[in-house]
Amino acid sequence: MNVILLIITLLGAPLFAVIAASAMFGFYSDDIDLGVIAIEIYRLAETPVLLAIPLFTFAGYILGASQAPHRLVRLTNALLGWLPGGLAMVAIVACAFFTAFTGASGVTIVALGALLYPALKEAGYGEHFNLGLITSSGSLGLLFAPSLPLILYGVVVQQMGMEQTISIGDLFLAGILPGLLMMLLLSTYSMLQRRQPRLATSKPTNKEIVNILRESAWELPLPFVVLGGIYSGLFAISEAAAVTALYVLIVEVLIKREIPMSDLPRIIRESMILVGGVLIILGVSLALTNYIIDSGLPMRLFDAIRAHIDSKWTFLILLNVFLLALGMILDIFSALVIIIPIILPIAINYGIHPVHLGIVFLANMQIGYFTPPVGMNLFIASYRFERPVMELYRATIPFFFILLGAVLIITYWPGLSLVLLGQS
Repeated sequence: MNVILLIITLLGAPLFAVIAASAMFGFYSDDIDLGVIAIEIYRLAETPVLLAIPLFTFAGYILGASQAPHRLVRLTNALLGWLPGGLAMVAIVACAFFTAFTGASGVTIVALGALLYPALKEAGYGEHFNLGLITSSGSLGLLFAPSLPLILYGVVVQQMGMEQTISIGDLFLAGILPGLLMMLLLSTYSMLQRRQPRLATSKPTNKEIVNILRESAWELPLPFVVLGGIYSGLFAISEAAAVTALYVLIVEVLIKREIPMSDLPRIIRESMILVGGVLIILGVSLALTNYIIDSGLPMRLFDAIRAHIDSKWTFLILLNVFLLALGMILDIFSALVIIIPIILPIAINYGIHPVHLGIVFLANMQIGYFTPPVGMNLFIASYRFERPVMELYRATIPFFFILLGAVLIITYWPGLSLVLLGQS
């Protein structure tokens, strides 16, 4: 049966069908009623936080279809553009903010690339640097609220029923400092770049800053609505998602009128296609997770690993190697729902906090977005900038090693992820 599943996978069968078939075969082999799969999917549907996924995704797609990316670039350019390496820092900050809302689905490169690429080129940065920066920055923001992968990780862990529970709010807090570290390292590298300025960049006047702030006045409250509402206790995660989606819809469609009503069905359809793909994989994967846990596979793996590895630090470095390889061949959503149920019990037995594991996992997978052979952002950037994929491979190499250094710091310094939770 395993051979058959492998063959249909190689032939291009949908991932959810392969996962569902694996779960059905496992339960059938153990004489367990296959109705447990439907029960798992129903249990997932009852999860309150699940509502946040389609709502935040919809809000991100609305922002991507509006002029919000243009205003975000203007704002960050006014605040940072006059600094040494300022325009590159503008690209990093803008991409991180935008990806947090769009979930690194490639919208960031499409929406911001047209603005940032010519601006970086005009500022005198090298061609390879420009391509590498935008392509790699397209996945920045995965560790910032309300990132879809962060929410999905929390949902998977909660559905596993582990003794050591976590909340989505904990993950939102835990991702702040590691995400800022990645941005800081990329900004430092950008400041060291030699360039030949073609435009004189001067510090904007107070009047110019006020005008740009006025333009962005409707989008600026968004992070405060999400984080402020959640941590003040005013909103639950799902309620914050609903408020965000409603707010963005009203602002971009009714107030600014940048999105015609006739475009809403298309935007809804595109955003919900992504959500539907994630949810169907999540539903069948949780059924397979139950079978994996009941079969004792994680504990058998832990015993096998423990026979050769005693130190959790050694385990973590091997985990990094595994996740980097995984990111080269599997998208982040599939990796989350398939791999987390297997490695989480093992990590907990090594004394690794589930929140720390989540940040390490996502930081590795973030690099996977621009790692060959199947890094999605490489192909999106290749299409967007009309450049060969091999050129994008070479352009992203320096950024890969910088972010890899950040991943190692995040991995071996748990306090960076846990300190805002009051742990270390």
